[in-house]
Amino acid sequence: MLTHLLTLAGLVTVTLAVSPNQLQRRATVSPDATCGGARGYTCLGSSFGNCCSLHGWCGSTAPYCGSGCQPGFGTCGSNTPPTSTSTSKTTPPTSTPTAGAVAECLTQKNVPIRLTSSADFSQLAQPYNLRLPYTPAVIVLPTTVQHISDAVTCAAKNNVKVQPRGGGHSYAAFGLGGQNGAMVIDLQSFQEVSLDANNVAKVGGGVRLGNLAQAIFNQGQRGLPHGTCPGVGVGGHATHGGFGLSSRAWGLTLDTIVALDVVLANGSSVKATPTAYPDIYYALRGAADSFGIVTSFYLQTQPAPASVVNWSFRIPDMFTSAATSANRFLHIQNFVQNASVVDRNLGLGMYMDGQGFSISGTYFGSLTNFNNKIKPELLRGLPTPTSQSATAMTWIQSLTALADGQPLTQPTTGYNLHDSFFAKSIVVPTSGQLTAATLTSYFDYIIKIGVNSANPWFSIINLYGGPDSQINAKPTSFSAYDDRTALWVIQHYGYTGNTAAPFPQGIIPFINGLSNSITSAQPQTVFPGYINYVDPSLTPAQAHAAYFDDATYAKLLSIKQKVDPGQVFWNPQAVGT
Repeated sequence: MLTHLLTLAGLVTVTLAVSPNQLQRRATVSPDATCGGARGYTCLGSSFGNCCSLHGWCGSTAPYCGSGCQPGFGTCGSNTPPTSTSTSKTTPPTSTPTAGAVAECLTQKNVPIRLTSSADFSQLAQPYNLRLPYTPAVIVLPTTVQHISDAVTCAAKNNVKVQPRGGGHSYAAFGLGGQNGAMVIDLQSFQEVSLDANNVAKVGGGVRLGNLAQAIFNQGQRGLPHGTCPGVGVGGHATHGGFGLSSRAWGLTLDTIVALDVVLANGSSVKATPTAYPDIYYALRGAADSFGIVTSFYLQTQPAPASVVNWSFRIPDMFTSAATSANRFLHIQNFVQNASVVDRNLGLGMYMDGQGFSISGTYFGSLTNFNNKIKPELLRGLPTPTSQSATAMTWIQSLTALADGQPLTQPTTGYNLHDSFFAKSIVVPTSGQLTAATLTSYFDYIIKIGVNSANPWFSIINLYGGPDSQINAKPTSFSAYDDRTALWVIQHYGYTGNTAAPFPQGIIPFINGLSNSITSAQPQTVFPGYINYVDPSLTPAQAHAAYFDDATYAKLLSIKQKVDPGQVFWNPQAVGT
């Protein structure tokens, strides 16, 4: 009789009072490179190797077959399987031999992980965009920076690509690696938010925007520029731009970064600032997914305004005549560039979906000034709104109103908001603002195809530029986010309306056509894209051209070759792909 004790991390000690041969015959072949333990998987016949290591992983080399290997769950001393009379059905493998090796490395370093056999793996691996499901080789759930350093080192050693996951809202599911087989480092335990004496907020890499906004307000009546969706994570948002309706006054979230704690491809942890690791500091602000895992941000906050005007106007009859709607848009485009009326304190966006058209935003000023100065000029020449509002409210009330029914306070674990969609972006430069012909083409497409589209969609057009915009006040050399000339940023978004249903084939060509109705009508203009609306349909070369100018990309490539020559931090559009 064999008494066999297992102490595999995460499993209770199990006493097995059976012979090795009996155990081999009963066990199921490992589907995910684990062996032994409560499930009792055997490595015999698996694609990962026939030896079961001391720590409970399948493999074929000395660490698996040598001293301490488990004869009850595979062979020892050889990877050649003995003759077996096992009749157990082999489960199709859901991992790779490399996954087993990296999991062994992580286990030896006591790094918390989840594999495909883990009960909560499916929930942790679920993308925000359900159209793009990927299966990671392993999900790391670090609670310390050392865990992250060890995980990156294990990944590099075993040639497994790495991507961090903060809020998980990547449009392309790059937080899951953008392909099967990646190591995902989930930062959900990194939830610190604290203000120092200089009102710089130290923010953990797993914090969501709503929790960040509420925490800095509670601690010091402070605010930051950021997006309106409270569930979005600060990590990807801040390192690739970070637009909000306050950005024309305060800049992008990225512009507030004064330092970052980051784990690099060699496993080292450094604090990057304008003077310490300046190349890393530059690259992380615009292309962090290619360079490291930010464990903490240091963000310069602003005094939260005592009063904010949230305003909205619904404009009728925008999908009847393309020429008429184009002229109305031209009026709005002229309005936002009128320095006698508009300054940095106005945030503005337009929304349309083929059924309705609205203009809305915020104003950092008095309700009287908005009603007497801004509103009349904006609405001049437009049809009378079918609904309208302009309300003065507190900063937190304003953020809550913009959150589309979601509470500011979001769960730190178990986040479960999802969609199934395809989106594209267009950045309209101030020097190439939309012409009458382009806008006629755009509204003609919407009227002919979008009004009666088989699937729901929307377009959001946000004002980035205009007089005194603090987004465009930064030079292009300020960071790897180098687009500082935009007037508008347009997002075209098509979705299912039913995430349980298969993704309709017509959505992607419709959204492509909607974007093409602008770009093809104005071929003299170069229209970049916005990287936080990342488009997975672009080739690497197309993505690099869309999100970075030539000089910026060349600089990023040079830095990448120095700090991550092995392409540890990788996704399908990463720097160097």
